[in-house]
Amino acid sequence: MSPLRQEDAGEVLTIQRAAFVSEAQIYGSADMPPLTQTLDEMRAELAAGEGFAARLDGRVVGAIRFRDGTDLLLIGRIAIAPDMQGEGIGRALLEAAEQASAAPEAELFTGSLSEANIRLYEACGYVESERIPDGDGTEQVFLRKLLPR
Repeated sequence: MSPLRQEDAGEVLTIQRAAFVSEAQIYGSADMPPLTQTLDEMRAELAAGEGFAARLDGRVVGAIRFRDGTDLLLIGRIAIAPDMQGEGIGRALLEAAEQASAAPEAELFTGSLSEANIRLYEACGYVESERIPDGDGTEQVFLRKLLPR
């Protein structure tokens, strides 16, 4: 794992779009922020935030973005290149973000139809804390984890 850099924006955006196509298929809509985000927005996000990249032979194959607060580590988008999914990269990125944080707890969210994501997060020790209806029959599922200190 290495810190995300602003110059990674193009690769991260490409991986994000490729990774979230399957999510768009699950939800029946490509109108979701990970697919509509622009390169300029990604650059700004990387400049303002924290994150890690998983690299293989110089290629970015996964990324996680987060905001580290004193009370809560907010995990943002996790994106893994489709050809690398199922290789433990998402789990390793989560662990890297958790270890880099001094916060006592971490939170992330996903959609209620994203069952594989929910299974991964639960396997990593996250517990569902809240569901918020999206108004289209789906919900945002928030999960939290106490971080060992």
